Amino acid sequence: MEIVVDFDLCEANGMCEAVAPDVFEIDDDDNLLVKADPTPELRDSIEQAVQSCPKAALSLEED
Repeated sequence: MEIVVDFDLCEANGMCEAVAPDVFEIDDDDNLLVKADPTPELRDSIEQAVQSCPKAALSLEED
């Protein structure tokens, strides 16, 4: 599983960080950072973050 971020769409509004703070972080310059590898334990929160993105800038790709 891989987290894909379309940075052209991402507005760094923090919805993903609110849903999955172990995975996503908005830095001081308002850039989205993926700070953890997607593990099976994090899958549910990552899927919720993908679904909650108002700009549909996040997706998951299976290996």
